[in-house]
Parts: sequence; structure tokens; C-alpha cells
Amino acid sequence: MSGMWKTRAALNWLNLSTPLGLAVARVARCTVERGPQGLRLARDYPWSFPSGGAFTIGSVILSRPGLTVENDPELLAHESRHAGQYAACLGLPFLPLYGLCAAYSFWRTGSPALANPFERAAGLEAGGYIGRQDQDRF
Repeated sequence: MSGMWKTRAALNWLNLSTPLGLAVARVARCTVERGPQGLRLARDYPWSFPSGGAFTIGSVILSRPGLTVENDPELLAHESRHAGQYAACLGLPFLPLYGLCAAYSFWRTGSPALANPFERAAGLEAGGYIGRQDQDRF
């Protein structure tokens, strides 16, 4: 594991976002494994909120049944960028910041992702929000 990923993983432990992600995974009865890039993979997340195939809390990627994030390099990179955003936002402040950006994006575009700077920085296409032809529309 590179120094950058070790640093990100350590920051997300210290800022309590990874412990929160592991607590959510435990309450949801997910199977948790060590993944690449210092990430934890929580499989078979059963609840409908939030929507989407996968989402990240700290350095924990929670995914729906049947989705193997590490087999989709673009999605893994997208979720890994979110783990970096948690570190950059000092952990838990990421959650309300993301919520505000999602609300703004929904107001502006009808989608919580398309005008959300966190999703745009993580890669809209890699996250499954748009196709190549839509890349410059928003």
C-alpha cells in the first residue's frame, strides 16, 4: 500500500469517519473485508438509503448485494476518491457538506449528483451517474 493510501486510512481512523463506516456496516450486518488502497469493503448492504450501488463512509465502501466493487476499477476509483474527500474534510464534516451540495445539485439539475462538486471530483461517469456523451453537459 502506498504512503498516500496509508495516510488517508490513518486520517480517516483519527477523524472517526472510518469507525462510523464500520459501525454502519455492523448494524447493517454487512460482511467486512480488507480491500485495496487501505479501504474496507462492506458487502451486502441491505437498506435502500442512500440510493446507488455503493457509497463510502470514511475508508469503508458499503455495497449492495451482488456488487463486487473491486471488480469494477472505475467504481473503485470513484469510491476511493470519496475516501480521500473524507480525509480532506477532516472526517465527519464531510457528511453535512455533501448533503448541502447534494441538495443544491438536486435543486439545480433534479439529480443529487450532477452539480455536486464532491461527485464531480470523484468522477460522474465512474460513479455511474452519466455516460460519456453527457460529460460536459453539467
